[in-house]
Amino acid sequence: MADAPDKISITICGDGGCGKSSITLRLVRSQWIHEYDPTIEDSYSVTRTIDGLPYFLSITDTAGQEEYRGLWTASNLKSDAFLLVYDITNASSLSALDDFMELINIEAEQRVEDNQRLLKELGGDAQGLDVGMPPPIKIVAGNKCDLKEGRVIGAREGLEYARKHGCGFMETSAREMVNIEETFALLVRRVVEARRLHYQRGESATNAPQPLGVPTEKHPDAAAAPEKTNSYQPKAKPPHHSILGMFKKSDKPSDQEPARKSSGQEKPSDTPRPSIWRRLCCRG
Repeated sequence: MADAPDKISITICGDGGCGKSSITLRLVRSQWIHEYDPTIEDSYSVTRTIDGLPYFLSITDTAGQEEYRGLWTASNLKSDAFLLVYDITNASSLSALDDFMELINIEAEQRVEDNQRLLKELGGDAQGLDVGMPPPIKIVAGNKCDLKEGRVIGAREGLEYARKHGCGFMETSAREMVNIEETFALLVRRVVEARRLHYQRGESATNAPQPLGVPTEKHPDAAAAPEKTNSYQPKAKPPHHSILGMFKKSDKPSDQEPARKSSGQEKPSDTPRPSIWRRLCCRG
């Protein structure tokens, strides 16, 4: 009998009218809706095979209107991943993500505290167990990228926002089915990596000589590591794993640059590779 697919919970959030429901229905039903019908909260499920493994995706489409945001439940914040959607034709929809970011960051801090408390309470019994929750994964998606004539938020601006908040980044179009499957595949891969790092670190903590529940200096950084690594490609294709840093260039030459030149080593190019940028942004 085949093993049951791993379950991954995803909450979709963002301002009203940015296309959250359209993205969800494109993935779940391959359907596009053009009429705007404000959502309070809808739940969907779908199975997808990513890198040869099946995953059961439990998706919650939440309210975007400010008057409904108080309806967010604790279960929404316990999701494995969050897709934060904005509308590239609506300038205020990007800044509207700040409120959701704050809620998610508070949840991330709470998970760290809860994990440390559980490890301390379990002591040696924690060895071999998957204790606590990994940090939540966040991906920012600039939707409606097919509406080029109405664009007011550039792709670089969206990328900089995502990089500032430690998120992955994609541009999508529910109508043209651009980067819908790719965005959810990216979420799945980052959740899988976050789980691997978290539970691997938990095993190390139970074998460490220091008292349980006392984090090392590397503990908080290790928890945040999956957020900094945008590994949306399979591990068999490692060359372009750092998406968020692809536009980061140094204004000054490195102090070690002369040494590299004198030793005959060639300085790597900082020029972004077009193929990766096309994956992030709307084609056309």
